[in-house]
Amino acid sequence: MNAMPTSPQYLVEAGRPARDRDTVLALWRGNLGQDARMTAKYEWFYLRCPHGEPLLELLLDVPGQTHVGTASAGRRRLSWRGQELRAGVLVDLAVLPQHRSLGPALMLQQGLIAAADEALDVLYGFPNPKAAPVFKRIGYSQPTHLVRYARVLRHAGYLRSRMPAWLATPAGWAADVAIACRDAFTRLRGPSLCSAWADQADARIDAVWAESAKDDAVMAVRDVAHLRWRFDESPLATTRYLLVKREQDRALQAWFAVQRIEGTLHVRDFWSVDGARGMAAAHAGELLSAARKLGCSAVSVEICAPEAQRAGWHAVHFVERGHRPVFMRWTSPEAAFASAPIFLTSADEDE
Repeated sequence: MNAMPTSPQYLVEAGRPARDRDTVLALWRGNLGQDARMTAKYEWFYLRCPHGEPLLELLLDVPGQTHVGTASAGRRRLSWRGQELRAGVLVDLAVLPQHRSLGPALMLQQGLIAAADEALDVLYGFPNPKAAPVFKRIGYSQPTHLVRYARVLRHAGYLRSRMPAWLATPAGWAADVAIACRDAFTRLRGPSLCSAWADQADARIDAVWAESAKDDAVMAVRDVAHLRWRFDESPLATTRYLLVKREQDRALQAWFAVQRIEGTLHVRDFWSVDGARGMAAAHAGELLSAARKLGCSAVSVEICAPEAQRAGWHAVHFVERGHRPVFMRWTSPEAAFASAPIFLTSADEDE
């Protein structure tokens, strides 16, 4: 006798952000952070993204006829040699506790892959390193890492973990003075620059993006429309821009999108007239000077980029403090852009 076919335990369904708002928020509740924060994120990230609606997948528990999980890919615009690429950044995987096993999470990711094969050129994400085997199993590669670099400006706190407290304070002060003098001397030897703070992105940023070299790297489009949505309209954090200008004509040379958290100035994104060829040491030096004037104890930046883009940061003594794997899945892996160098910053994540 032939066995009767069994019904599936789960099915993955394509969601629609506007229609399924309440369902998704209910699945997030208690799983992905503070409710008020996640509601604000949904309104901004899912309903007001200028690049298009995120891909949204819902996991249906067939016997119970209720949704028990969700996963998404937010839309991003990438560019390669002037060609725009459609990208999705993996975000907001949530499965109710009683359904948490490899199978449901894997089904949601496979649902995103199927949707991306129809709508996108690439999916990418920054999952926990422990998830690497799973992502490789379903077709992702790990071509690179997002590397965190830091530069200490106030050394007393750093030294307290390495020497007695009574000695750390004067030693830290001496180090601060010596290094500040070194940085000032380096700036005097460089081009004449000045900087100013802005609370919002403006049209000058478009000119820097349009006129800068892109070379062969795949990178996110960093125009003013993207920055206004990504940072200025975000309800999740306050971002300011440091605008670095040429002294003689005040022409914009570089910008840094930064967020101050406690004593550290975190660089979330940046670009300059040098483009993909690298952030000039002089421009990064202006950032350090501005951070020091704010009283910051350190500056940090996360970069995935070819060595040329990192050289300017190394020149002003940023050092590596950690890294995270980047996973990518190209819809057409044989395309030339799928093997090109990658440029990413922490702005290329979801928040």
